[in-house]
Amino acid sequence: MDSDSDALSIPASWVQMESSTVFDYDKSNLLCDNNVIFFSIIFTIVLYSLVFLLSPVGNSLVLWVLVKYENLESLTNVFILNLCLSDLMFSCLLPVLISAQWGWFLGDFFCKSINMIFCISLYSSIFFLTIMTIHRYMSVVSPISSLGIYTLRCRMLVTTSVWAASILFSIPDTVFHKVISLKCDFSERHGLLASVYQHNILFLLSMGIILFCYVQILRTLFRSRSRQRHRTVRLIFTIVVAYFLSWAPYNLVLFLKTEVIQLSCEGRQQLDFAMIICRNLAFSHCCFNPVLYVFVGVKFRRHLKRLLQQVWLCPKTSNPVPFSYSPGTFTYEGPSFY
Repeated sequence: MDSDSDALSIPASWVQMESSTVFDYDKSNLLCDNNVIFFSIIFTIVLYSLVFLLSPVGNSLVLWVLVKYENLESLTNVFILNLCLSDLMFSCLLPVLISAQWGWFLGDFFCKSINMIFCISLYSSIFFLTIMTIHRYMSVVSPISSLGIYTLRCRMLVTTSVWAASILFSIPDTVFHKVISLKCDFSERHGLLASVYQHNILFLLSMGIILFCYVQILRTLFRSRSRQRHRTVRLIFTIVVAYFLSWAPYNLVLFLKTEVIQLSCEGRQQLDFAMIICRNLAFSHCCFNPVLYVFVGVKFRRHLKRLLQQVWLCPKTSNPVPFSYSPGTFTYEGPSFY
């Protein structure tokens, strides 16, 4: 497979490695790619089907717990809610990606639209994780200076800005995508390169900010005895690590495939197999967070157990009263559902 067909492009370009792109064509590559094509189709269909079954259920449960039991005046809970929405948005694309294994038949409009939704979900996830880390850094390292960020106006401004930035950064991918030979792919090489470099730069920049914040947070927590702060930081850190381990290998392989490197058939196959595995791992990330909440979030686990008991065991039990708050110029960040 040549490097042009496996960037941040949407559906068919991910798996139809037997087809050429508009940039290059070599019939001698077809035999070399046959094993990769078969592995890609089988692995992708099985994994995406499983993720599509798990992710909507898990993220919907998280949303239910947040709305039913938690205080959405908490800025951290607002970020968690938006992360769930981002993951649900990505999950809705999986049936389209599965059907695209046999070609793209939905036309240019849906090619651009699906790709835009993919990019919005992708960027909003990393932006919300970065903002969550910055917020936790401010709360732990400099709690007094962070009081003003708990106003309703500030919460809406931050949330709206993240989604607006995600839409803005998705525009290049949307513009440069079109249907080519039954594939929804980049129409020009410079569009492909711009997308890959933009994604990698934003990813590395976000990870750099997150790393800096956690170094400062850990230095502060070593001098603190607040178990609540430790729990909150631990879960956010776990979410960030899971995101990094999911997306870093894909970004690395994606970058390598944009370089003009002459490889043997065996070398190209190894890189293609690596791309398929890393890509599918990254795209499965939308079902990871609910699992992390269950295993790491003590409070969330308690809420989930109570919710399941009410639904299946004790339907007549009265609903617990969510956390109350007093409106004012600002609301102090109460306990999150960690």
